[in-house]
Amino acid sequence: MIALTLSAIESIVGGRLVPSEFTPDLVVGGSVHTDSRLVEPGSLFFALPGEETDGHLFAGAAVDNGAALVIAERALTLSVPVIVVSNGVQALAALAAAVVARVRSVGDLTVVAVTGSNGKTTTKNLLRAILSEHGATVAPQGSFNNHVGAPISMLGIDEATRYLIVEMGASGAGEIARLVAIARPDIGIVLKVGLAHAGEFGGIDAVQRAKAEMVEKLPATATAILNADDDRVAAMASETAAHVRWFGLSESADVRAEDVEASVDGTAFTLVAGATRLPVRMRILGEHHVLNALAALSVANELGLDLATAIAAVEAVPRAERWRMELLRAPSGAVVINDAYNASPDSMAAALKTLAQIRTPTDRTVAVLGEMAELGEYANEEHDRIGRLVVRLNVQKLIVVGHAARHIHNAAGLEGSWDGESVLVDTPEQAYDLLRDNLGAGDIVLVKSSKSANLRFLGDRLGGVTK
Repeated sequence: MIALTLSAIESIVGGRLVPSEFTPDLVVGGSVHTDSRLVEPGSLFFALPGEETDGHLFAGAAVDNGAALVIAERALTLSVPVIVVSNGVQALAALAAAVVARVRSVGDLTVVAVTGSNGKTTTKNLLRAILSEHGATVAPQGSFNNHVGAPISMLGIDEATRYLIVEMGASGAGEIARLVAIARPDIGIVLKVGLAHAGEFGGIDAVQRAKAEMVEKLPATATAILNADDDRVAAMASETAAHVRWFGLSESADVRAEDVEASVDGTAFTLVAGATRLPVRMRILGEHHVLNALAALSVANELGLDLATAIAAVEAVPRAERWRMELLRAPSGAVVINDAYNASPDSMAAALKTLAQIRTPTDRTVAVLGEMAELGEYANEEHDRIGRLVVRLNVQKLIVVGHAARHIHNAAGLEGSWDGESVLVDTPEQAYDLLRDNLGAGDIVLVKSSKSANLRFLGDRLGGVTK
């Protein structure tokens, strides 16, 4: 974070500095954290109350680790200054908005924001690779994309930052609008509208309205980059004052892909942008990641960056993210695709289609699937649909893990006359026991579920990852 005096921070967050012996002119400007374990000397620590614990309980540990300032919702007796605020989350948002505005006023900052039901983190990682070639770039680690994580990411900028990438997720209406108001993006990307978190939103129409908050709040001076292949995203063009640019497989897209090919070694396509045609060979698995790459390359095109350099940056990215279509080559000779960090109906279907596409005639395909969480009333129907898709794609072995995912197993049995190809087990350990001695060269295994199902660690074990 940029250096600010205590009095400036006090004013920005609308708080009260205690105890009084600390001079308001004291300057702080380190990293910002809500987890005391991540605090380092000079950090600013936000003590936020949470559903499972209370950050105020860890303020002392944060100071022990070097925190120079604590922002809290009640007075604390500590050896460093404390600014007391009425609402810690609102204070965090106010500080982030002020820091972004100040850096804009003194530097040459471009803010790129990305939202969508799927693909945000991959697109963010590709953008970071592209933009880092052209200036100091700040982007969130992992999936820091909610009302707490996104502002913390924004606070990582300083006066030298050229590009800020903000990933914007939401679990309800208004959350993306609030993040847009903080970051004030110059470029806003909408990737896809799907059923991810549909149970929390109350249906796909509500998801669409929430994602549209990105472009509704963009000024006329900004650019909205929209997916031409998604009708719900395309409809957002009429809801923004911003300049609209399109990406996708459609011939009408400003930046599009042709000749898409997927293999176990990655995904290739031809990039078409106006009169420019360039080959792209990503190391990231799956045709669905082509759209993420197109979105990132659209930003490069909009900013006037050299597309060949941008493509080279995309091609150098080794994987989408840890536990996202992560290719592991097991000691047994099997190939394991560990994609068990997030799962929605769209991403589950895309991963299964990738599994079917990359197999050769001599390969055996195995899908190890767990629950897709946060689907609410859509859960049974969507798990059923995935089970039927497994059969239609001719995946040769299906292991379903957990009672919450049982409809995948039941539907697979109803869709085809299988004899043992689908097995339902209770735990990841049972799935591992079924597979550990039965995998070898020529086997391709997809492990896919929501994070809560804990299959990502099963994927690591099957792939030979020991740490």
